[in-house]
Amino acid sequence: MFSRLPGERALTLIALSFLIMSSFWFGGPRGEAQFRSDTLMVAQVPRAARIQYDTLQPTAAAEISTESLKVKQAGNGAVPAAPIVAPELNLEPQQAEAPPLTPGGIFPNNRVLAFYGFPGNEEMGILGEYDMARLLELLREQARAYEEADPAHPVILAMEVIASVAQKDPGNDGSYVLDTDSALLDQYTAFTRDNGLLLLLDVQIGYRTVANEIEGLKPWLSQNHVHLALDPEFAMEDGQIPGEHIGQVDAEDVTYAQRWLVALAAEVGSSPKMLIVHQFQQSMITNKELIKPMAGVQLVIDADGWGVPDNKRATYDFVNRATHIEYDGIKLFYKQDVPLMTPEEVVALDPVPLLVIYQ
Repeated sequence: MFSRLPGERALTLIALSFLIMSSFWFGGPRGEAQFRSDTLMVAQVPRAARIQYDTLQPTAAAEISTESLKVKQAGNGAVPAAPIVAPELNLEPQQAEAPPLTPGGIFPNNRVLAFYGFPGNEEMGILGEYDMARLLELLREQARAYEEADPAHPVILAMEVIASVAQKDPGNDGSYVLDTDSALLDQYTAFTRDNGLLLLLDVQIGYRTVANEIEGLKPWLSQNHVHLALDPEFAMEDGQIPGEHIGQVDAEDVTYAQRWLVALAAEVGSSPKMLIVHQFQQSMITNKELIKPMAGVQLVIDADGWGVPDNKRATYDFVNRATHIEYDGIKLFYKQDVPLMTPEEVVALDPVPLLVIYQ
């Protein structure tokens, strides 16, 4: 039997061949891709343009002065807005649902043109630079430029007053917010009503909730020409301070505000309300894809923040094109947008902005 076995040299060659074949079998991929467990495979998305800021702040110096933000005292302090950072995302527009029919609503047949700010504080927007009579003259002058640029949309004038102002200190109630004096709100409510303007009440929320912020404004929001704006930038979470952190609201907050305004309009018999939500970063509205148009209220997402025209267009793209919901707006800054976009450039944006705010 042993005489039939291969010789020593032949056995060596057989063993060597076996080892070589085994190395191919155990070391190769065997038809399956091999990945290290600590490697993440991600799609490469083109980087969106970013708005860059210089040493200026959008509305004021770096310090927030609680005292200067009291309604009856003009001062130099204000809440600084944070830099705009456009997220990296696909800017292809979504297929949006057709907005529900809201009889008597402002949109889509009109454009709203608003001046924004805090009365008596020129660092927080144009509305704080002039008295109400002069603001009305300037608004009418600005409106003529939009009516020439887009005759298809008659312009309705508005003033957006900050109704609760974010602070760097917690205050007595720990909310990091001061309320605008009710007498001042009454003044602007009467002036806008008597002159055929809309009044937009802007809430900065702090550590409060959207629910208690808007409930506190019910006496003014009950009036036919008064509408609501939410500013997520200053809606803080535990451990955050306005001006140092960028806040957020959730889709649930926006939906709550929509339903509240629908119910209010039905209760007081007013025309449909407008709800504005400011945004310049993706994180400012979480779960945005869950927000839907709602019959009886008209939702506008406003592309906030300032910069050169190309960067503002990029911000508008991710706020109102890539994540379009119902109606669209843009905020312009007379002092910080250099150069300032012209009305012709604004109305050429896609989708067309039906709310234009100047700060």
